[in-house]
Amino acid sequence: MKTINEITKKIYGNYPEKILQFGEGNFLRAFADWMINSANENGSYKGSIVLCEPIPSAIQGDKINVQNGIYTLVMRGIENGKPVEKIQKITSVSRCINAYKDFDALMSLAKKPDLEVIISNTTEAGIVYKYGDKLTDNPPESFPAKITLFLYERFKEFNGDKTKGLLFLPVELIDYNGTELKKIVLRYAKEWNLEKYFIDWIDEANKFTNTLVDRIVTGYPKNNIAEFEEKLGYKDDALVTSEIFNLWVIEGKKEWASILPVHKSSGKVIWTDDVAPYKMRKVRILNGGHTATVLAAYLAGHNTVLDFMNDPVFTKYLDKLFVEEIMPTLDIAEKELETFANAVKERFANPYIKHNLLDISLNSCSKFNARCLPSLLEYIKRKNALPGLLSFSLAAFIKFYQVKRDEERDLYYAVRADNSQYVVKDDKAVLSFFAEIWQSKDPAEISKSVLSNKSFWSGRDLTSISGLKEKTAFYLSKLNDKSIRDVVAGLVK
Repeated sequence: MKTINEITKKIYGNYPEKILQFGEGNFLRAFADWMINSANENGSYKGSIVLCEPIPSAIQGDKINVQNGIYTLVMRGIENGKPVEKIQKITSVSRCINAYKDFDALMSLAKKPDLEVIISNTTEAGIVYKYGDKLTDNPPESFPAKITLFLYERFKEFNGDKTKGLLFLPVELIDYNGTELKKIVLRYAKEWNLEKYFIDWIDEANKFTNTLVDRIVTGYPKNNIAEFEEKLGYKDDALVTSEIFNLWVIEGKKEWASILPVHKSSGKVIWTDDVAPYKMRKVRILNGGHTATVLAAYLAGHNTVLDFMNDPVFTKYLDKLFVEEIMPTLDIAEKELETFANAVKERFANPYIKHNLLDISLNSCSKFNARCLPSLLEYIKRKNALPGLLSFSLAAFIKFYQVKRDEERDLYYAVRADNSQYVVKDDKAVLSFFAEIWQSKDPAEISKSVLSNKSFWSGRDLTSISGLKEKTAFYLSKLNDKSIRDVVAGLVK
């Protein structure tokens, strides 16, 4: 069987190298690079991408270079209630370099007049300050130090020309990722005693955006690659799979969008003055919907998200949760919230993605505090009443953590109604707390212990909320006495 590069003409990878991308992994190749390829394809952009592996041990770049930068993206999901598969060859990558093995090549990119954009995905731990990084390192260890060195090389090459500043689009999953990157870059520039003119150039000539990204990327389908190769008719060692849904929210000046017009691509791109409402929408509806549902669904006998999406009781629960309790807490246009919530439900029902509920349950204590509690508190503030389903989900969270310590296996486990055991994963202090309080048989006492534990709730004592302790205890009693699915069915009838 021939390889993808043997049968595919490289169309857009020969455009000027306008984009440097730190991160050659699955996410960016299935997200940003797909959008750029689409913009090239429809004629709204004419630029290629240089990928850069930011760590010395990366190996994906070799596979990409062997295939001349060409690879396949397979997008699968639900659209308008029907399974859909879309296949796209990506030909906008010119090459992949490694920051450690190809340091000179990286620095030479800083001197290219065509370069306009830097995209990055160096994981949540990438945008951090690391003591000891120096200007003379080839390269420095931290990503922001690499950027500082890269910008200094560019500054010197173009004699501080302010038109040669770059647009930064970091997609690392931290709040205000662009603001934080700029702050650390400026810190290195000052610590390295670089010219004030350069520090001013960083601040004034370069454009740092804050971004929010959303797409599930399932990566290389190693378990069924033979099926893909038979369908495609070629071999592709860099093939990547994803869901169809995508969203890139970019906080920056609207005129910056013309530098990289991915909003004119097949992707869903929003340029905005404030990314915060979109982040809140995602956290409360998508992430909050997960956390408020999966623990009860698992206790009811379901093992994956798709399992509970095929159960009409839980789909009714999710609908009611979104429409009646979460969406009313958000100051975003109702139609926009409805569209997003419907997209979330289609994503949950994606038959091509296996989301294990136990995987999602990891660290549910902190997740409930971040994702569900804000909706619960805001609902009470606006309605002067307790939200039924969010209160129930709090009780389901407590029930899920009905754990016992297994010293021999060094873990905490709980038992479902069918007597099957499951391992609960969280901080040991959290698990130890639940193991102790569940020695009580009194739902009221258990509810009080959990709700008054300020370390769970960012310093709040939730027993101060009128009726919440009693309502949680009431649901705990129901969960102890009845099947969990029947309790949920009673909530949504």
